[in-house]
Amino acid sequence: MDFADFSHVPGAPASSNPRLLADLAADLTELDYSVDGVAELLGAEAWAAFDRDQLVPAELATSRSLEDPARGRLAAVVRFWLLGNTVEPEQLAPAFPRTGLDGLGVLGLLEHDDGALRAAVDLRPYGFGSTELWVASDLGAHQRPGVLRRDHVLGIGQASLTLAQLTVRTDVERALDLGTGCGIQVFHLLGHCRHVTATDISERALAFTRFNLVLNAGALGLDPERLGARVSLRLGSLLEPVAGERFDLVVTNPPFVITPRRPAERAEEQFTYRDGGLPGDDIVGSLFRTLPSVLADGGVAQMLGNWEIPAGAATWHARLEQWLSPDTDAWVIQREQLSPAQYAETWLRDAAENRDPALFASAYAAYLDDFDSRAVEAVGFGMVWLRRPPAGSGQTREAALRRFEEITYPIEQPIGPHLAAAVERSDWLAAHAADFGRQHLEVARDVTEERHQRPGAEHPGVILLRQGAGLRRANLMSTELAGFVSASDGELDVDQIIGALASLLGRTEPDFARQLSDEVRNLVADGFLVPTGQ
Repeated sequence: MDFADFSHVPGAPASSNPRLLADLAADLTELDYSVDGVAELLGAEAWAAFDRDQLVPAELATSRSLEDPARGRLAAVVRFWLLGNTVEPEQLAPAFPRTGLDGLGVLGLLEHDDGALRAAVDLRPYGFGSTELWVASDLGAHQRPGVLRRDHVLGIGQASLTLAQLTVRTDVERALDLGTGCGIQVFHLLGHCRHVTATDISERALAFTRFNLVLNAGALGLDPERLGARVSLRLGSLLEPVAGERFDLVVTNPPFVITPRRPAERAEEQFTYRDGGLPGDDIVGSLFRTLPSVLADGGVAQMLGNWEIPAGAATWHARLEQWLSPDTDAWVIQREQLSPAQYAETWLRDAAENRDPALFASAYAAYLDDFDSRAVEAVGFGMVWLRRPPAGSGQTREAALRRFEEITYPIEQPIGPHLAAAVERSDWLAAHAADFGRQHLEVARDVTEERHQRPGAEHPGVILLRQGAGLRRANLMSTELAGFVSASDGELDVDQIIGALASLLGRTEPDFARQLSDEVRNLVADGFLVPTGQ
């Protein structure tokens, strides 16, 4: 379909009138409908509660501001779009001197309700770096009563923010946002990618994305009359819309939620923003297998996903390893693990299905029966990094990069720059496999050391290295490894330090040097030690 074909989709905002959208952007700017502007209006406590989808404090704060000449217009808009309240026309009209209420209607942003006005969509401010945007999506369960519509277009959620923070922001020619939703990842990608292709199985989602691109054309550096020069919108499932194409970067927050499938179930009965339509975790497994096929040489894919962990599995990642082709580089970080019951409760609440007791009970039982049919003991959630090997690297690589680790504590955000640095260190280690002993290392700037010992003890019983940034790992150290780190100031090479420690400790056996060298490599891979000058 052509880009313009998504400018008028039933039930979605219209984007065929760039001039009217420019007027709307000007009105919102003048209103200070920004993250900081709304936060200041609500106050710290109400703003924090709003971030948790708790609207009562914001209701009280905006109600008090409606009659304030300086704050009333913004308060009416916040109540309208962010809280989902009905507002009177005379309260809303002053906020839109250029667009007008008729213009909001033409754009599909409001509905009439017995003489009052109600928002047809959620339209909220969103900022990253120095970029300030407004993002339209469907109203959430906390803003509008009832179960969500099955073709619900999700807005700015925790998963989309996590993916944005996870993505490595290197300059590339072509990027793909697979399952774009309302377009959040596209906005970020445009800052470092010459061209972005966005796909979705939902026409409504692509219509929301197009609306958001035109509304924010100025902030994103786009020509609203020539959007196709920077962005391509494609309708279709998974990789079908881009078959045969190659990309330098792929990002995807796919519909990874594991949902029980029912006999004769139709696609329109599924929640398109989260249900992939396949049994179990097959959609995530499919992407593990197929994403490398659309990557250029050296190209990277980053995604979020759920995976099932069967009872009796040797490790949580045993099945994930089976999904990967031998030459695909992979790094998976599991951030959370839930029991089948916890998982069912989470996603039934997500779609507000817990508001209907009979539906909740039936769906809950279906979840448990579905997991039991595959002997699923737990469900993992995490971040995935995949890479197609660079051209000509086959003969220089001993093996593909493979890392599977569980990190459930808070990490620094955005984590993308730290992942990029970790990959660079891994490539550096591979390139220096033969001459590692001649390399010079130093302690990373964010690393500190902790020593613990019982009162009166001559030596510490526990020595820990801790990272203050990035993945914030902790490493339990042996005496000899702690000695190596203490001596790592870039002056001596790896073999010289190991030789000095062997002599000092009287450890002349060959295994000592080999084992300590391997431990040092691990510290480099994890970022505790870095090559001198990096």
